[in-house]
Amino acid sequence: MKIPAVITHTYGNSHYIKTPDGRQLHYMENGAGPVTVVFESGMGMSRSAWGLVQPVVARYARAVVYDRAGSGKSGADRAPRTLSRMADDLMCLLSHLGAGPFILVGHSWGGPVVRTAASRNPDIIRGLVLVDPTDEHCGLYFEEASVKHFAKMNTLLPLLAGTGLYKLMGSKPGKVLPADVYKEQRQEDFTMRAAHTMVAEGATFLEDLRALLAHPLRLEGIEVSVLSGTLITRMERTFRPALHAAHKQTTAGLADGRLVEARQSGHMIMYSEPGLVADEIRRMID
Repeated sequence: MKIPAVITHTYGNSHYIKTPDGRQLHYMENGAGPVTVVFESGMGMSRSAWGLVQPVVARYARAVVYDRAGSGKSGADRAPRTLSRMADDLMCLLSHLGAGPFILVGHSWGGPVVRTAASRNPDIIRGLVLVDPTDEHCGLYFEEASVKHFAKMNTLLPLLAGTGLYKLMGSKPGKVLPADVYKEQRQEDFTMRAAHTMVAEGATFLEDLRALLAHPLRLEGIEVSVLSGTLITRMERTFRPALHAAHKQTTAGLADGRLVEARQSGHMIMYSEPGLVADEIRRMID
């Protein structure tokens, strides 16, 4: 008689898979059900971003969080971390997890990642939940000031990580997470390794966004919910309205799109309104 594994972590049990080129990807899963929900984090972020959402979803579905290459407990990737490459890794994980159906949940840059993966094999995808996703229809990304900002951050991040300022500044929002998840986030997400992963993932960011504009992804037959943060702070007084407008444009162009406004949130909706994310996933499952 097989004795079930004892679950002691908020996320459930840890597992590893190997990619076709031999790299290790780490994932954690909890819960059970006919639908598997897979969470994709934002640029440079590990599985720890979903500490307030995945445990809730695990009450009624199989809920999986994972670390992209170079983040958390996953091995690094020597190849360029293009959008296509990230989607390859996600598809590798989905293949390992079974036949589906899957709901893919992507935050920020994770939004284009799950959209790309879904467009490749729509038959196994029940739906997409995009949490304040990066959106190619937001023209501010391509302005000269933004391009200079991205280049500057690529230089600054490793320096900040080396001094400890990256952890000091970046880890504060995560204090709302469960204690075990937050402890791992502080240990893994703001190191020199994590900074280099962020830089690697951002290296082809604008090129990939331009490609999405030139060659829109086909998502026919897939339900898509776009959760858009509408809380405007002083720092985002220009960017937040522009991104929200882009989310509206994207949703309007989808055959089965739904826009959900997160009125108490900016970018980190899964921290400030985790129930909104979990409810949208539950609605899609039901």
